[in-house]
Amino acid sequence: MRILLLLLAFTVSVAVAQQKVPTNVQIHVQGQEPLGYAPCEPSIAINPTNPDHIVAGAVLDYVYVSEDAGATWSRDRMKAKAGVFGDPCLVAGPQGDFYYAHLSNPDGEGWETEALLDRIVVQHSKPKKKGKKWNKGAGVGQNGAKDQDKEWLAVSPSGDKLAMCWTEFDHYGSEAAGDSTRILCSTSDRKAKTWTDPVKVSAMEGNCLDGDSTVEGAVPVWMDEMTLGVAWAHGEHLRWNVSADAGATFRPYEQYIADIIGGWDHTIPGIGRANGMPVTAVARKGVHAGRVYVNWTDQRNGPSDTDVWVIWSDDQGKTWSEPVRVNNDPPGKHQFFTWMAVDPVTGHVHVVFYDRRMSERTATHVYVATSTNGGAHFANRRVSESPFVPSEGGFFGDYNNISAFDGHIRPIWTRNEQGVQGIWTALMEER
Repeated sequence: MRILLLLLAFTVSVAVAQQKVPTNVQIHVQGQEPLGYAPCEPSIAINPTNPDHIVAGAVLDYVYVSEDAGATWSRDRMKAKAGVFGDPCLVAGPQGDFYYAHLSNPDGEGWETEALLDRIVVQHSKPKKKGKKWNKGAGVGQNGAKDQDKEWLAVSPSGDKLAMCWTEFDHYGSEAAGDSTRILCSTSDRKAKTWTDPVKVSAMEGNCLDGDSTVEGAVPVWMDEMTLGVAWAHGEHLRWNVSADAGATFRPYEQYIADIIGGWDHTIPGIGRANGMPVTAVARKGVHAGRVYVNWTDQRNGPSDTDVWVIWSDDQGKTWSEPVRVNNDPPGKHQFFTWMAVDPVTGHVHVVFYDRRMSERTATHVYVATSTNGGAHFANRRVSESPFVPSEGGFFGDYNNISAFDGHIRPIWTRNEQGVQGIWTALMEER
């Protein structure tokens, strides 16, 4: 049986490696950006009711819509009563709803104001609006005395429940010993108009320096309609907590699930900021239905060899597998800025990341690794048509993104060429 599995994995790997690089599409190129922020931190979601319909977002306040599977895109600017200031998170519900979460900017002054991070804003686009029109947005976790940052959304299997988790800073960037960070979570219904008072997810608190010792990277996952899990990073550990009552309460303790050796705050040549914060997802269907995955990057093999990892759990997070290395290149090169999607139809796992296996310096490609056997093996496929060499110290934010539905896979990433940034996707099909 083991020989058969190895032969199967090899066959899949060869087949994927021989596939042509999918067509690349430029969604946006840097121009006169609001407050001078070049587009980055892209987020993307495929409409489960019509996979040709895709909505994406990027810093600072952009929203993009495609109705031809990503071949062409329209572009607009998000508007909200509390302002829009980055950290875009875009997800789709099973009935075709789209949700766009972002930071606030109440007086339009950006980082010059103390009120910048006083809440997270969530905006809803109904199925008939197709991501072209959005409601005014609901403020979540508003607290004028503290800063709310780095949020992510999840939609329940039915689409009737939403969860959002994020980091609350007593004061962003503070070195004061008494200032700390914690993971919070709030929930809502499909309309996303009213949200519960935030509940604390993390038992241990971190500092406010936005580095390894800060608790950050919270990504929630609905394991079923009532069970909500959340993973995040703290120091050199990945942490996990679970709510059994749809996010109303969480266990009073948190759980260690894996090491993130070297911490989540990485040093990558040519990139001013890079992190390996965890991403969570669950298989809804397929052989491994119910399996929960956590994906991250770390430098356990040395500061010049960042790698991509995945673990999984078949018992809603009580126990976890050993880490599986996702990138399949020889040691010594950087793979970074990972994100993961699990196809809700096939159950296949798709992981996007930047990759430098083909370069001795900072030339960077984009790869997508796919597992059809529950994360035991990943076949790597280059999806960027050409590499880019980022300007030294360029700001890429904290993440790229990927969405998958019934074999249609759309990674999205930031590309920096000669100092000009743009947002790109690849028209990737699994079959």
